[in-house]
Amino acid sequence: MAAGYGELLRARHVVRLLAGTLTGRLPNGTAALAILLFTRAEGGGYALAGAFSALYGLGTALGQPLLGRLVDLRGQPRVILPAAVLSALGMALFALCGIRPVALACAAVLLAGLATPPLEGALRALWPHVVSGGAQVQRAYALDAVAQEVMFTTGPLIVMLLVATWSEAAAVLVINALGLLGALSVVLSGPSRRWRAAAREAHWLGALRSAGLLALLGCFFFVGAALGAISVAAVAYADAHGGGDAVAGGLLAALGAGALTGGLAYGARPWAGPPERRLRLLVAALAAGYLPLSLVPGAVPVMTLLAGLSGLFLAPALACAFVVIDRQAPSGTVTEAFSWLVTTFGVGAAAGTAAAGPAAEWGEAPAGFAVASASGLLAVLVLLLTRGVLAVPAGADGPAGESQNDRNAALEPGFRTGHQA
Repeated sequence: MAAGYGELLRARHVVRLLAGTLTGRLPNGTAALAILLFTRAEGGGYALAGAFSALYGLGTALGQPLLGRLVDLRGQPRVILPAAVLSALGMALFALCGIRPVALACAAVLLAGLATPPLEGALRALWPHVVSGGAQVQRAYALDAVAQEVMFTTGPLIVMLLVATWSEAAAVLVINALGLLGALSVVLSGPSRRWRAAAREAHWLGALRSAGLLALLGCFFFVGAALGAISVAAVAYADAHGGGDAVAGGLLAALGAGALTGGLAYGARPWAGPPERRLRLLVAALAAGYLPLSLVPGAVPVMTLLAGLSGLFLAPALACAFVVIDRQAPSGTVTEAFSWLVTTFGVGAAAGTAAAGPAAEWGEAPAGFAVASASGLLAVLVLLLTRGVLAVPAGADGPAGESQNDRNAALEPGFRTGHQA
């Protein structure tokens, strides 16, 4: 396992792109916590903090696919860097002007969300041009999925450290300054500057004209809903067992550790055969891992173990989905397609949180975890009902992990694929 990842990390540009993307995504990954802490420090209530966070999330959901489409049309530096600057300025305005007047604060966080640079989609579009071979691309996608877990674990710790040593406003400013530096590191790299999307057919639907992509988005809407429900159910479980934030945090940390372990194991070996078929198995295994959570054992260590097991197939399913998206996206829309996954996953998580809240209030933790289990089963059902739609794309007979866009580019004389010189 270590040898495979070592070879990947030694490849030129890999560490820079991965580190830059993770740093660039810190503002988005920590926005909910940073906005909450700052609003409370300024004298606002939880309702106002929730409204600000919702506006930021709405802006991100709308902005990611639109900016992703612009990246496909104009290239990465021309879109990502101005977007990162605007997003950072929006949060700086929020931090410096405070929560009054409310209309100005709302406009600031909405701008920051709308302009959040589509770094996730951009990095996943770059991987086939940075590393060689289908196995290495799959390993890069797996490492990408694992790195998300690290970012979502360390990001809040960085925010809390900045708050403890400085202030809530400083935390907002520093995190967004780091995000801007991360985005700058990515767009100044050779692969990002040279990358160009494949030739595309003009169509107002863009990536969404792919039925296979729509099926995949439907599946991961429910995967996101399951995770959103688990975050609520974990708090309800902690309240019922007198553990407070420590127990809830432990359950979510165990889920993240399971995802990290599963992702590293998945990426350590090559996988043969169509990834669409493998994705059905991985999502089914992921859904099966959510089912025991509904049993809600009284022993906290047992529940923590179940939470860890429930996360084992999360990163592998995401890594496999990245390969499928690259194959299913219409030519020239790959960044937009990846950005739609980010949006759909986030909207699904919000929906899962909204559904699990009343469920947990009515039936406590078991009902909250039942929402997660049902969401996982619905994700599997979507893939089963769309097996024909998600069949291996026409002309995709190359090695597993090779994208349709890469093959199209190879067939088009004079087309700029973005491969390094």
